[in-house]
Amino acid sequence: MPTFLDPPTILDVEASGFGSNSYPIEIGVARSDGARFCRLIRPFSSWSHWDDSAEQLHGISRKLLAEYGADPVLVCRELNTFMGDRTAYSDGWVVDHPWLIKLFAEAGVRMTFRLSALEYVLNEYQMHSWHDVKQRIHIPECDARHRASVDAELIQKTFMATREASDIAKQSQAGAG
Repeated sequence: MPTFLDPPTILDVEASGFGSNSYPIEIGVARSDGARFCRLIRPFSSWSHWDDSAEQLHGISRKLLAEYGADPVLVCRELNTFMGDRTAYSDGWVVDHPWLIKLFAEAGVRMTFRLSALEYVLNEYQMHSWHDVKQRIHIPECDARHRASVDAELIQKTFMATREASDIAKQSQAGAG
């Protein structure tokens, strides 16, 4: 299991829905060096599935994507440039990874980075305390919107807070022994 002195790079995807017909409409990344990436994605014409409950959750409408969504091929290229050959982690890998694969495959662009499940780099203490710590961390934008870049930052901050708490717990146990 890799250890991180800096926070891990976190990637989050918002999508048109929750099922297998859904597709990515926004990608946000909080990189380990503090750099941020966020792009709305204009859907390919073949992508038509839309779930109104997903729109209510993330607040991204079809109209917003039509106006401000970037060309998906350009998004893939920019994301590759931003990520290089890094590994990013996702707390929703089981859905985020297929959405990324769908995007890059449809765009005809080879993905240069890797996406891995966040659980691979969490220790037992972090897993146990994750939900409570995440609920306590406040990012002002979270009150206003459920968006990929804000979610990535929240996940990254939760990782660091749970790791710090884990380190303190280990030191306390070592001192008590």
